[in-house]
Amino acid sequence: MSKKTVTLEEGKLKGIKLHSLWLRERLIGKDFVDQNNLQRLYEPSLIDQTLFIEDLIVEDKFLNITFTDGVNGKINIDEIYDEINFIDCIPAKKIWEKNDKIQVFDNNKIYQDKNNLIEMLKSFYEYGYVIIENTKAEENEVINFAEKLGPIRTTNWGKLFNVVSKPNPNDLAYTALELKSHSDNPYRKPVPGIQLLHCIANESTGGDSSLVDGFSVAEYLKLNHRDFYEIITQTNVNFKFTDVDVILENRSKLIELDTDGNFKQITFSGRLDYVPLLNDKNLEIFYKARKCMYELCNSDQFKIKFRLSKGMIAMFDNLRTLHGRTKFDPNTGFRHLQGCYIDHDATEGKLRRLLK
Repeated sequence: MSKKTVTLEEGKLKGIKLHSLWLRERLIGKDFVDQNNLQRLYEPSLIDQTLFIEDLIVEDKFLNITFTDGVNGKINIDEIYDEINFIDCIPAKKIWEKNDKIQVFDNNKIYQDKNNLIEMLKSFYEYGYVIIENTKAEENEVINFAEKLGPIRTTNWGKLFNVVSKPNPNDLAYTALELKSHSDNPYRKPVPGIQLLHCIANESTGGDSSLVDGFSVAEYLKLNHRDFYEIITQTNVNFKFTDVDVILENRSKLIELDTDGNFKQITFSGRLDYVPLLNDKNLEIFYKARKCMYELCNSDQFKIKFRLSKGMIAMFDNLRTLHGRTKFDPNTGFRHLQGCYIDHDATEGKLRRLLK
């Protein structure tokens, strides 16, 4: 046989040309990868660049391959098919507006059956948020819940932060003011991926919550305000936070696209951004574009509104979903939320493992 490449004539890999070197570094036997973590036991860069395929046999779900240097091993057909076609178990994102059903899950059921946890995580990745009911309305409960999903992202706030109205706050979140739709911590590198807000008490007048699908807003801009969309996706703005002990800065686009032109990240926080000094024409277009995006992010067309009650957690994708609140009167009752951050690799990794 002795071929550099092979093209299978049937099955899932029919018609796909496979190279000998590409196949060689995907052998899965105990001589090639650690069977617990699947890390290679050799350096693939040192494989003989001149080796060919000596023999290939299809055995049920495996390719049994012998190479010209005498090495023999197996490759899982399903796994390389998924790799070639980039099939991921993380669900595709579903764009939503205000009329979509709010995604609510019962904390008492999530961990009773792994399928409930799977459905919660799938919903989170589809819609960019979930609301969890029936957690304990106690301090640090948000940490207990979050650590079941992954490690806490510690920041200069610590492992968690308390959202209460207090004198001389170092962030507007710690006031009773209205907070328009925004991303959290856009000045960090990287921006925290997932935020959790847990309600311990919400007894004051006002203080209702809202969420907005930033991808839905981006899609609307793309379809209806193309000039605004173009400048927003091409211009980096500076986000800055100043405190007694630290000054944090990060540059990013309000709408970040991936290499295929798909929505990757929304970073919007009008009270923290600094627009670069563009030429007059582009600067004026950008200001109009940002105003348009602001109006969309705060319009009833895109916003779902709800009230966090004791024991509820709002968990949302901080790279997609904007959040806000109405102003409240601390003289009418106590309002106390605790929050923390985790990163996407934790929840994605958890979901992939659950689905194996």
